[in-house]
Amino acid sequence: MAWISRGWKEYEVLDATEGLRLESWAGKLLVRPDPQVIWATERKDPRWNRFDAKYHRSSTGGGRWEIRSLPESWLLHYKDDLTFHVKPMNFKHTGVFPEQAVNWDYTAARIRAAKEKNPEREIKILNLFGYTGAATLACMEAGATVTHVDASKGMVQWARENAAASNLAERPVRWLVDDCVKFVQREIRRGNHYDGIIMDPPSYGRGPGGEVWKLEEQLYGLVEMCVPVLTDDPLFFILNSYTTGLSPSVMAYLLGVLLRPKFGGYVSADEIGLSVTETGLVLPCGSTAIWSGEPV
Repeated sequence: MAWISRGWKEYEVLDATEGLRLESWAGKLLVRPDPQVIWATERKDPRWNRFDAKYHRSSTGGGRWEIRSLPESWLLHYKDDLTFHVKPMNFKHTGVFPEQAVNWDYTAARIRAAKEKNPEREIKILNLFGYTGAATLACMEAGATVTHVDASKGMVQWARENAAASNLAERPVRWLVDDCVKFVQREIRRGNHYDGIIMDPPSYGRGPGGEVWKLEEQLYGLVEMCVPVLTDDPLFFILNSYTTGLSPSVMAYLLGVLLRPKFGGYVSADEIGLSVTETGLVLPCGSTAIWSGEPV
C-alpha cells in the first residue's frame, strides 16, 4: 500500500477515470490528465460536468486550460500550519503536489523529535529542486533552518510568497536561485553541512551546454555528490521521483549503497499516493525513498 497523507481538509481527489482526475482545490473543481489512470469506470459524480477548469493535452505536446470560473490564484491550506498560493500553470500543474504531504509530515516529525531531544541544536535542512517551497515550509514550521535551492527565479519567488502566507517569512531560511549541482559542489568546497537533504529532481533536464539528461541516468551521481554535505549524525535523506523507470526498490537500493556504509541507519521506500473518494482506492503519484538514522 502506498504512503498517503490523511491531513488534507481542502484538497480531495473526488474521482479518477479514463486518463483524468477530478479534484477539489479549496472548493475549486479541476479536471486534469493523469497517465496512471488507465481504467474506464463510470462517472457517477455529477461534478465531472461542473468543473471550474479543465486541462486539455495537445497531441503535439503541452496543452491548454479551459477555464470556466476560476480566479487567477487562490489559497490552499494544509492542516493548520501551511498555506499555499495555487494557480493553473503550464503542463497541468498548480504549484502544489498534494501527495507530497506525507513527506512534509515525516520531515516535520523528525525535526520536532530532534529539537525535543536537544532544544539548543540547530537543525539545518537542504531542499534541492525546491519548487514552490512546500517541503521547505514544513521544515521551517517544525523549527529547522532551511536552504531552499531552485534554478527558477519565479519558483523561488513563489516559495517566498507561500512562506509569507504561512506566517513563516521571519523564520531562518536562505532562498537561492541556483543550479543545484553547482551549489552542492560549492558547499562541499566551503565545508558546509546539513542534517537533512530533500531531493525532488525533474525527470528530464538540460545541462549547461544544452544537452538533455534523464534522471535515471544521473540520479546515482546526484545522490553520491550530496553525501559529503551531510553532518556526522544526519536525520534523513529523502528522494522523490515521478519517473516511471525508477521503482521504489531501485531508489531504496541507491540510498542504501550510498548512505548506509557511512551512516548505518535504515532505508525504506514505497509509492506515494492519494485516496480517491469515489472508490476508496489509492491513486499512485510517484515514489519516495527515505534514509533515516531511525526506522521509518
